[in-house]
Amino acid sequence: MLLQPGRNCWRVERARRLAFLVDGAAYFAAVRAAIARARHSVFILGWDMDTDVRLVPQGADDGWPPALGAFLQEVVRRNRNLRMYVLCWDFAMLMAGDRQWFPLYKLGWRAGPHPRLKFRLDARHPPSGSHHQKVVVVDDAVAFVGGLDLTHGRWDTPEHRREQPYRLDVQGRQARPNHDLQALVDGDVARALGQLCRERWARLGERTVPLGGRQDHDPWPPHVLPEVTDLPVAIARTDPGWPSGPAIEEIRQLYMDAIAAAGRTLYLENQYFSSSVVGNSLEARLRGPDPPDVLVVSRLTEEGWLEARTMGALRTRLHERLQAADAQDRYRLFYPHVPGLEPPQLLNVHSKVLVMDDELCSVGSANFNNRSMGFDTECNLAIEAGGDERIRRAIAGLRNRLLAEHLDSSPEAVAEAIARHDGRLVPAVEALRRPGRTLLPIDPAVTPELEMILPASALIDPERPADPEVLVQEFVPPDLARPMAGRVAGFGAVLLGLVVFAMAWRWTPLREWLAPGSLQELAHAPEAPLALLGAYVVAGLLGVPVSLLIVATCFTYEPMAAAFYAGAGSLLSAAVNYAVGRLIGRNAVRRIAGPRLNEITRRLARNGPLAVAALRLLPIASFPKLNLVAGASRIRPRDFLIGTAVGLLPPILLALLLAGRVRDVLDEPGWLHWGLLALALAAMAALVLAVWRRFGVSRYGSAVR
Repeated sequence: MLLQPGRNCWRVERARRLAFLVDGAAYFAAVRAAIARARHSVFILGWDMDTDVRLVPQGADDGWPPALGAFLQEVVRRNRNLRMYVLCWDFAMLMAGDRQWFPLYKLGWRAGPHPRLKFRLDARHPPSGSHHQKVVVVDDAVAFVGGLDLTHGRWDTPEHRREQPYRLDVQGRQARPNHDLQALVDGDVARALGQLCRERWARLGERTVPLGGRQDHDPWPPHVLPEVTDLPVAIARTDPGWPSGPAIEEIRQLYMDAIAAAGRTLYLENQYFSSSVVGNSLEARLRGPDPPDVLVVSRLTEEGWLEARTMGALRTRLHERLQAADAQDRYRLFYPHVPGLEPPQLLNVHSKVLVMDDELCSVGSANFNNRSMGFDTECNLAIEAGGDERIRRAIAGLRNRLLAEHLDSSPEAVAEAIARHDGRLVPAVEALRRPGRTLLPIDPAVTPELEMILPASALIDPERPADPEVLVQEFVPPDLARPMAGRVAGFGAVLLGLVVFAMAWRWTPLREWLAPGSLQELAHAPEAPLALLGAYVVAGLLGVPVSLLIVATCFTYEPMAAAFYAGAGSLLSAAVNYAVGRLIGRNAVRRIAGPRLNEITRRLARNGPLAVAALRLLPIASFPKLNLVAGASRIRPRDFLIGTAVGLLPPILLALLLAGRVRDVLDEPGWLHWGLLALALAAMAALVLAVWRRFGVSRYGSAVR
């Protein structure tokens, strides 16, 4: 048997039934039916979630609210024994434009959802990593695992029509057609997935209902017929082990083992195709004496400019390597062509499927990219025939069903074509390709200019978390690598900038433009004070660091006036941002500020004005972001204003000291004045460090527990 717990999977458990739900319409209807039948517990793990999405947009006619958020609340409200746990990735701001920003706020859960419905955003992942598992478990009896999130733009039918009123993006516009897959299982494997969900919640310090016993009812969706019954199902995971604990790379090993064991065919269907380990394994098989047919189905175009020039370029590199290794014409890279679909509305292949011969298949959330091998959390299900003809038929049936959808054919016709070509996949698909809806070759290319500047794949698409020193060791040539290389380079850049500024000051008109007298003349214009205060407010709303304005003010005005203007401007800016935070609410601000900042704020908010003052001196976030969080938290306005005023006093005094030293350096750049400037900077750093230690923050952005 290829599936081995502890090597390429976590556990192998029995399932009474297994079904494959192809495309979003089938999955959404099935998961709604299962949740509606829940009695004890529902767990939802997701990368994304949109509480406004309608799981059955054409109308379910089942007596439940149509929108997902209202539906979940009503299911809990009607069943007093039910507990529901929804856990989503606490996403990076880079993805904000494509997501419903504030699920709790937009749903009307500002005071919290139903007491028996817990919603949390999970940020316990490496920097720039994500929680990518897509799992739903109902009563520990039925579970869904695959590539689909309960969010906008995922609902679609196998026809993938260009105009589909039920397939909308987050702004309510027509979304790109979407092809995906979810597996549905029950029995012991569903119980094991319930344990996986509980472990995710336990990492957040959250208690959940204990794992349930055998159920006396069946939440399986009545309209879904299983492909196969009574079979072993493996659960494979990826987990970076962040911030502590061993990394789990079962899916990585599963993909390697499946490629190595393939006899005649490998069918890969995936959103991405850039994984180093998958590429190396495929290249080794294609260069071998008896390679299998390798058929990869992916999307033609990536999502947006950045992805096209990163993940798309990495796919091109891998494709060129495999073409060079394919001496026996066994490799193809295709995309599903649907007539009438034009950029940017081409079909988005979002599924994550591997089928090896008729012997093994894997379905889940893990892409064929490096991130899914060790950087993001992932969950796949895999089944292996092991001599059982029923399971062989189910595995082959899934592959043939997917190919039939892409080729506008039937599963039976696909099976016959494969049989006619002695079990080979590539010639069978070539024979079935016809004008109209079909599979067309992807022939990606990278311009020489982009190839020159494109970083290594491990930088664009990392396989596992690494600190800067590890990256230096891995990607800098050994003869150039030095300890602390990045920090030395940064220090050198600062020194170079100071030298350039001093030269410009001495030998260009910069001295006249920035002379204190000239600046003070401008600053004493009648409208200058009002304009300066307005600048503080605008800068705060735009997220500009207030420290820059304080230093500029102290450099421009005489000490007493500078202290007054800097204090008044900063206080006014803080008050405006505080009011904005209070207006839009705590859950909305949490999305902007992040959980670590919110955790520290909650700890300090209990200690009044002095805690607010200390928060000003902790370098954990920008001045505007702190003000937003304070407004949305339990910090009282009086405490906030008093604490802000007290907290601003040391930075303003130090800025006045720094401005005086800068003036001295510019007027007479000798060693004495440079030394005094260095002492002023050291004093600022010492003050920050002292407050940092005093208020119990041991690591950047995380409070001591």
